[in-house]
Parts: sequence; structure tokens; C-alpha cells
Amino acid sequence: MSEQKSNRRDWLRVAAMATGAGLLTTTTESARGYQANDTLHVACIGTGGRCRRLMSRLVQVPNVKIVAVCDIWDVHLAAAKKLADAKATTETDYRKLLERGDIDAVLIASPDHWHVPMTVDACNAGKDAYVEKPLTHDLSEGPRVIEAQNKNKCIVQVGTQQRSMPHLQEARKILQSGEIGTVRKIHLTWNRNTARWVKPDYGIDPKSIPWKQFLGNAPDQPFDEYRFRNWRWFWDFGGGIFTDLMVHWIDTAHWMLDMHLPASAASIGDHFAAADLWQTPDTVQTLLHYPKDGIQAYFEGTFVNHRNRAMIEFMGTKATLYCDRGRYEVHAERGSDVKSRERIDGKKGVRGADFFEEVDGALFHLANWVDCVRTRKRPTCPVEEGVKSAAAAHLANMSVRSGRVAKS
Repeated sequence: MSEQKSNRRDWLRVAAMATGAGLLTTTTESARGYQANDTLHVACIGTGGRCRRLMSRLVQVPNVKIVAVCDIWDVHLAAAKKLADAKATTETDYRKLLERGDIDAVLIASPDHWHVPMTVDACNAGKDAYVEKPLTHDLSEGPRVIEAQNKNKCIVQVGTQQRSMPHLQEARKILQSGEIGTVRKIHLTWNRNTARWVKPDYGIDPKSIPWKQFLGNAPDQPFDEYRFRNWRWFWDFGGGIFTDLMVHWIDTAHWMLDMHLPASAASIGDHFAAADLWQTPDTVQTLLHYPKDGIQAYFEGTFVNHRNRAMIEFMGTKATLYCDRGRYEVHAERGSDVKSRERIDGKKGVRGADFFEEVDGALFHLANWVDCVRTRKRPTCPVEEGVKSAAAAHLANMSVRSGRVAKS
């Protein structure tokens, strides 16, 4: 299938979903004066690989124009410029973009330790924002970013896109109906078998990177090209498997069952393959305790085996609901009157795969954000929810690093 036909197909699915939910309008004037047929001007900040993947989706949403791109590295800037409007400008200091009156909203996909500072600055400048997960880099940042969103009445969407996937929205209705009974245990996984600990020679000229600007609020340290390109595996910039991968599924669990913050986390982590290179473990497990909800949630993640890949199972007293990014399955308990069934939106037979081309969650999630910017409705994943899911991941990491049970 050609890229043009594929893009049109994806957008038609987004439009159908949004229309069915009563989200897309053509005449509504929002509190900020946007009409649904107005062109929304967006600036993209932190234009590494993840940002550019989001940009490729964002340009498919009607009446959206990427008018500026921002990154500290000219390589990222040049690549992003190709995805933006032909007249888009480039910048290395995101604050200068926030001063511009011709920019309505920003898409933030910087390293984790910049998410909250950039989001707070964007809200204080009156810009709506889409910010990648995890929203926070540590527990202390939560109140500040919630206040910035609410005080400025901004529309902020956190990038846990599974909330916008149609098959998972249907799965949520199954859970909310009580059909599978009372859920007491949740099993989450994100397992991969990829050698991400290989250290290549990137050949980056240190003079081409404004390293102090990259560090931001992180401790001062010498330039390291591996850390610059693989920041997720270093505590100063990211949080490893828990904040990068588990956060998706624990956010899904919170959303589907309207859960509270976990009270505690008991975790283990090992460097089976990434020793002497990564700071964060390459293999982890954690048990999250939710006494207010009467639930235990157990997550396992690794980069040395891909069994079970990326999935979540809600274990109810009448049935188990299995979900991944392309399907859901209902498996009845013995003696239960629940009907076992499945919905497959991804490729048939690919159970537990990380991603499915047919279920472009990022496109759905961005479309929801754009519509909420216009209508001023609450987005699928506002700041409060992003703070909650990130907090669960931070608790898990606190337990790994301390060797003790971490309590909220």
C-alpha cells in the first residue's frame, strides 16, 4: 500500500473514532478562539527520533501546520525541518519559540529531565502542549506541572497513547461493566531481546553539542556521546525500563480501573547484559500494591528475552482480560458464564508484539489532543494522569536503587 493511501486510511479511522465519540466539530468556537477549520500552528521541541515519529503523524491531522522546530543539535534540526512546513523556522532555545504569538501549541519530546520544565514554561506562556511520557523525572515535579496546567487553563496531553487506541477503549468498557468480576491481580510485561548495550562510535564532535544546555538541571558532567544518544538508561536523564516502558501499561491499568496511586513498590533489577554501560538495569521486576483498590500489579521487563513481549492481563474473579497493542482477549474462568472472545486490530497471529502497524496509537492520541485544543475539552491523558503513572514508575525505581520497599 502506498504511503499516501496508508496515511488517508489512518486518518479516516481517526476521524471515524472521533466523530463516533462526538469529538470532531466544524463550527465550535473555543475559549481561545480556535475554530475547527482554523489552522493550528504547532512548534516541535526536542526533535530526536521519537519526536520525528510523532511529527510524521501530526502532519496527517487536518488543519495543523508545524511552523517551527527546536533542538540543540543541528543533525536533529535538519531532519525535523524536512517534516515541517516548508516555511518553518528553526531554533535552538525553546524559550524563544514560547515568546512567539504565531505559535498556538507545542509538541515536547525532549529527554525526560526536560519534560516538566518545558511543559511548565509552555503553560505559563499560554501554549497548549503535547508532552511525551514519562511526564515527570522525579516525584517532586508533580505538583508544579499540575499547577501550571490548571492555573493557565491549558490543554496538556501526556503521550501514553494506549488510552486512545479503539480496541483498548472497548476493553475498558468491558472492565467497567463488571463482566469479568472483581480484579485483584494485574500482570504487565514489556520484554525485548535487543542488544541496546552495544557502544558504537557515533563520531559526534563535542563542539557541535551545547552540552551545558542539554544537561539543564542535571548534575554537571563531561560530555559523553553515548549518554547523549542513549539518555534513557542514565539516572540523570531518564529512568530505564520502568519509566520508558512500564509507564505505558501502568497508565493503562490506572485508566481502565480508575485506580489510585500505589502505596508501595517492591522491586529487583539486574545488569545481565548492560553492566559497565547502563546505570539503569536491563532486567527488572516490581510488585505495586494498591490497597485502596484491593489490587496487586506485577510488572516484568527485560532486554534479554522477548517472551510475552508487551501486554497486560486483568485477572478477574469471572474472567481474565488480556490486552496488547493490537488485540484484546476475554478468557472465562472455569464455571463462569462469561463468553470468551477476542478483538484483533493488529496482524492476526502476532500475539504480544510490541507494535502493530494497523493500530497507530500515536495518531489517535495526537488527533484527540488537537481536537481538545480546539474544543477545550479534557484530553484523554491530562497532566494529573501523567503524574500518577510516572509516580508508579518512580516508586519502582526507588525500590530498585534502595534495595528496600518504597512507599508513597
